[in-house]
Amino acid sequence: MPILSVKNLSISISEIPILKNISFELKKNKILGIVGESGSGKSITALSIINLFNSKNVVKTGSINFNGKAINSLNFIDFEKIRGNDISIIFQEPMSSLNPSMKCGEQIIEVILNHRSINKKSAKKKVYKLLEKVQLTDPETFYNKYPHQLSGGQQQRIMIAMAISCNPKILIADEPTTSLDGIVKKEIIHLLKSIQKETKMSIIFISHDLQLVSNIAENVLVLNQGEIEEMGSSNQIFNTPKKQYTKLLLNSRPPKHSRPKRLPTNENSLEESIVITKQDRAKTHDKIYKKPPILKVKNLEFSYNNIKILNNISFNLYKGESLGLIGESGSGKSTIARSILNLNNFSKGQIFYKEKNIKEINEKEFRKNIQLIFQDPFSSLNPEISIGSSIVEPMLSHNLFDTIDESKEKAISLLEQVNLKKSDFNKYPHEFSGGQRQRIVIARALALNPDILICDESVSALDVSVQAQVLNLLNNLKEKFSFTFLFISHDLSVVKYMTDRLMILNKGEIEEINETDQLLSNPKKNYTKKLLLSNDF
Repeated sequence: MPILSVKNLSISISEIPILKNISFELKKNKILGIVGESGSGKSITALSIINLFNSKNVVKTGSINFNGKAINSLNFIDFEKIRGNDISIIFQEPMSSLNPSMKCGEQIIEVILNHRSINKKSAKKKVYKLLEKVQLTDPETFYNKYPHQLSGGQQQRIMIAMAISCNPKILIADEPTTSLDGIVKKEIIHLLKSIQKETKMSIIFISHDLQLVSNIAENVLVLNQGEIEEMGSSNQIFNTPKKQYTKLLLNSRPPKHSRPKRLPTNENSLEESIVITKQDRAKTHDKIYKKPPILKVKNLEFSYNNIKILNNISFNLYKGESLGLIGESGSGKSTIARSILNLNNFSKGQIFYKEKNIKEINEKEFRKNIQLIFQDPFSSLNPEISIGSSIVEPMLSHNLFDTIDESKEKAISLLEQVNLKKSDFNKYPHEFSGGQRQRIVIARALALNPDILICDESVSALDVSVQAQVLNLLNNLKEKFSFTFLFISHDLSVVKYMTDRLMILNKGEIEEINETDQLLSNPKKNYTKKLLLSNDF
């Protein structure tokens, strides 16, 4: 008998169908992966299982059975005995899931005391053991720390400790590694697998990272717009998928061993993809590197609270080049970006833009020529003004056009270039999907006709098919306008596809820098080898 059985589950919100008659089973001591694009119903399915999705506008039909008992009809008090005790969940973003005003250890104790009849002293001992189990050495130190004092990976370990504190029968992991770099991501996956092996619990692992799901799940469920496209063993789904939608998801991810001109999407069929040869790439690089660099970074150093963040960073960026910057969280990637944008007061070194020291260039003119595409498009757009106004605003600030109408015309043209519509001009950020918002942020960055675009984790939060669309868009724009990219990411597959050269950063220092394919096929440093291994390269 399966430990969890979902039968004919349908959910509508304000009469709009979200889940449509889905059925699946979770077996004891097994891991089920659920994949699909944003809006496919992955998280709604998870929230329905633990009864965290209730409102006056929600209509649910179907049944959810746990250990042979129907749980979707339980009242709030009865379900409280199950949630966190028998069925637990790890959410996507640990920082927003943890209470910032409570010490981490106290938050774990709170869950234990809610479900177990033990005193606080015994509960505290249990917390220490849990912290050791999730590989947080020196448990007493981590017990007394607040969430903001921990790294993203450490926060996620606290969330895992909390989720397994009552030895649940089922653990739901909803995008638990999205914001983590490759090395930490692999550590978290290894941790979940080892805990599952030890405790014999069942796991539902939800992610848009197909590679990750293939590494952890025995069975996979593919969701598309609230319906099940197909389900089967991990081997069958990832090696011999039956449905075109599944094939598209699998092929949307940048391949490791070839370089297509564009990634397959709904608008760009698999048959139309053209592979860039080594000869093509060599010709392009010959043109790029014959010219003088557009940006020079020399002996850059930056410290914060007497802690050195960057040490002796030197590199050149050439017109029309895409330079990749990769490293673990805290390696200094974003600090380099802020230094180039002259947004921090670096202590030593110089940065030259077109042979001029950026400290001596007119600030307004300088910012016009170097633009940033942020990681989170929703938080970087003003929710109170239309997206058209967001694009027009920088053009007005820099007096690019004589009239507002001309600025508006340019903004509409930019929206169309990023595959949005003229009618979108007066809409607000909340009316768009994550991928569409990222297109809006790109359009805004292009509004000032910059020379350099800094992409700081600009596709890490997008599902694979939307990510493919945005990466294709960036490459189209690069070809059309000869843009120069500094492409910051922790995803090596994306960096390989997008970049001409690759720079590896480790604890504020450059480990090595080389042509991307050369570096990936023949890394010189042990740290680089470790980084490649963590990304399955």
